Amino acid sequence: MIFIDGNSELKGKGFLFDLDGTLVSSLAVVERAWLGLAQRLNADPQEVLDFIHGKQAITSLRHFMKGRSDEEIKHEFDRLEQIEASDTEGIVALPGAIELLNQLNTLSIPWAIVTSGTVPIAHARCKAAGIPFPEVFITAELVARGKPEPDAYLLGAQRLGLEPAHCIAVEDAAAGLASGLAAGCQVIAVNVPANTPELARVDKVLDSLEQITLDYADNIVRIQFR
Repeated sequence: MIFIDGNSELKGKGFLFDLDGTLVSSLAVVERAWLGLAQRLNADPQEVLDFIHGKQAITSLRHFMKGRSDEEIKHEFDRLEQIEASDTEGIVALPGAIELLNQLNTLSIPWAIVTSGTVPIAHARCKAAGIPFPEVFITAELVARGKPEPDAYLLGAQRLGLEPAHCIAVEDAAAGLASGLAAGCQVIAVNVPANTPELARVDKVLDSLEQITLDYADNIVRIQFR
């Protein structure tokens, strides 16, 4: 059972972290790749950037390439994956990310990364940012339905051996917040604009992971905020 004490403290048994925008800063890389796609498709660049965040690439490609063949979409997917996996310039860990993950490992608190990215992109960004690799890494290849559907977070909880309600999902994008909520997790929003949908439904809104403090005993993690 998880309790919320006036949003000042959460209790759970493990963490599920989004990657891009939550643990690592990769916005410049993402936007470089997708602005190139917008140019190739003659699509509105701002519309593309507004749509893609938090979603699987294939979802966005199908949206902007309606009427194109599966072969054309697959070709563009492969091109984007190669671009994003090889372009790591400017990717860094976000404040507090490395310290928090190291603390989770030290305390043996279960945690996973749950990302809409594919294995080549996600692994490249973790390596470039210097963040610890999790034992459980949920990527786009593992789920049929990406965020905002709950599948990725449900699988993350399952792989940790935990009930979704015992997991704290940490997210920065509207699609990810919706996914964590739909999975039945408690949700912390971090690095999000004030007008992000779903904020009224999440359990805590933070400016930085540095605001999280942990206490762990009897397989229960108490999360407090400073």
